[in-house]
Amino acid sequence: MLVQEKIKILYIDDEINNLIGFKASFRVNYTIFTANNISAAYEQLDLHPDLRIIFCDQRMPDKTGVQFFEDMREKYPHPIRILLTGYTDVEAVIEAINRSNIYRYVKKPWVDADIISAIEEGNRFYMVNSMISIKNEELQKAYDELDKFAYSVTHDIRRPLLSILGAIDVAQYIDTLAELKQMLHMMEESVKNLDGYIKDIHDYYNLRRGELNIEEINFHEIVKVLEDAYGDFARSNRIQFIINISQREPFRTDKISINMILNNLLANAFKYQRVRESNKLVELTISVETGMLTISIKDNGIGIQENHTSQIFDMFFRASVSETGSGFGLYNVKNALVKLNGVVKVDTQIGKGSVFTVSIPNK
Repeated sequence: MLVQEKIKILYIDDEINNLIGFKASFRVNYTIFTANNISAAYEQLDLHPDLRIIFCDQRMPDKTGVQFFEDMREKYPHPIRILLTGYTDVEAVIEAINRSNIYRYVKKPWVDADIISAIEEGNRFYMVNSMISIKNEELQKAYDELDKFAYSVTHDIRRPLLSILGAIDVAQYIDTLAELKQMLHMMEESVKNLDGYIKDIHDYYNLRRGELNIEEINFHEIVKVLEDAYGDFARSNRIQFIINISQREPFRTDKISINMILNNLLANAFKYQRVRESNKLVELTISVETGMLTISIKDNGIGIQENHTSQIFDMFFRASVSETGSGFGLYNVKNALVKLNGVVKVDTQIGKGSVFTVSIPNK
């Protein structure tokens, strides 16, 4: 049975008897911290950042309770602030209470029922505010992501379309078959780029919204599909495509995510080869052992600059302006691995290639 964590409360009062009485009355049901001056109160706030509720006496010698709450709001905005005040103080502090956004006040001398009521109501208010704060952060992150997405769509989808329109315009004035074929080839490449971009967007939304479908994976079957998909490209571009596979035990995970990870990493390995390299290589190694899947994709291509390795999994990141990728591929790989509780390691060197090593536990 789970034991619910006690609400942490700070009580500030310059009268020692009040501090002792408060702690004695409520220490069974709550975790109570006390301070007899404002400096000690700040020390407690620094030591216990998860304090939820603060009671402070209005008539403190070094600073009033309202002044303390006004000052502390900027650095400690989350704890619920409750003022303790004598009945005759009420009229004088109502305006100040509103100004410093104090949750409520409790009359002194207080009774246990009023304190308990203030704590329970304050805690509910704290929980609601915490959830709103989390949602606001998530909303801001989604907004920032949408802003990037909108820019990418207008820029990266229009680019191949404008290229196609330009080629069509030029083709109208071409008389020779050789030049016409060249224009058709340019249009074909633009269509392929556009199709790849749309596919990456589709993968992105599938990962963000879709549920995992856990099933037993036969990696020999997956590798056969990959060999067929990349074999012709490898042969036509004189790239040696080596596949090593070792699966000695059953492995369960989401097949769609695995295919997406493999396809994105392999596509990059083939895409970023060195033009003048005579022995171009892409090597895929898959191993399933003791409940862990390890995928290694090695190439001897152009490599990645060291100062870019921490950014390559960010949305829309491109290591150079000359690259034509969507900026979604490795971002999708990272999101898939988060869902599968997997990790990826990158070893790379400019001009000597890269090795991406993925580790995923059995589901």
